[in-house]
Amino acid sequence: MLAKFGPAGNPDAFYESGKKASVEMPEWLAGLKLSAYEYQCSRGANIKEDTARAIGNKAEEHGISLSIHAPYYISLGAEDETIVANTQNHFMKTMQAAHWMRADRIVFHIGGPGKQARTAAMERSKKAFAEVLELADRRGLTGVYLMPETMGKQNQLGNLEEVLELCKMSKWVIPAVDFGHLHAVTGGQYTTKEEFAQVFNRIGEVLGNDVARHLHIHFSRIEFTKAGEKRHWTFDDPYGPPHQPLIELCAEQHYAPRIICESAGTQAVDALAMQNLYYSLLK
Repeated sequence: MLAKFGPAGNPDAFYESGKKASVEMPEWLAGLKLSAYEYQCSRGANIKEDTARAIGNKAEEHGISLSIHAPYYISLGAEDETIVANTQNHFMKTMQAAHWMRADRIVFHIGGPGKQARTAAMERSKKAFAEVLELADRRGLTGVYLMPETMGKQNQLGNLEEVLELCKMSKWVIPAVDFGHLHAVTGGQYTTKEEFAQVFNRIGEVLGNDVARHLHIHFSRIEFTKAGEKRHWTFDDPYGPPHQPLIELCAEQHYAPRIICESAGTQAVDALAMQNLYYSLLK
């Protein structure tokens, strides 16, 4: 198995080509020889069943692996019971959309700690997430990987160890590693092959080598401040992290991740740059 590459959402070039609807994305991506697409439900999982099924059918036709980004409103560690209930609802709606679309992965943010200590917020998050997993099982919505994402701001839950804590809770929970976020939250680390390798190795230690080898990755260049992530940029902009060490590592170690590019508007072009480098190194 080889690595797969694709964009998060619909890039500028998609609309500039005259396309308008996400159902057209799989064919458009296949025309670029890309093989992955992360559909964005970040503002709410409000996609209609017919639309979701149509996207899924087109993705299957064109060999595109689908994932979904869940709503940003999810906050597992919230103390407000209304927010907790809404969080459950966001999960259920996103998982239903994934089943309609036949997407196999859902990326989500854990949320912020609020005024709690991080450890207390994580304990609350794990309790709330256990309830989400139980509810999904009762509703027949299992079979889709749920993926807590490593986050890019100091005031968010989601460092690598916190993500791994949730991943230990079920075989259906695996990490989504955003190396741009890790670069931002650490003040500029994750620029070398050795630093990237540390993440794969740690995931292998905790969850097994198969999970590490098939990791779900977000990648983009990110501007940051002391607080962490500020803004996503493109591969032509003078920010980090560089993609070359990551791709070299994947090729050398025969890793087969799914790499979703989150560049600002150029996510398909930049995904293609990573893919071209990967295949050139395999040769």
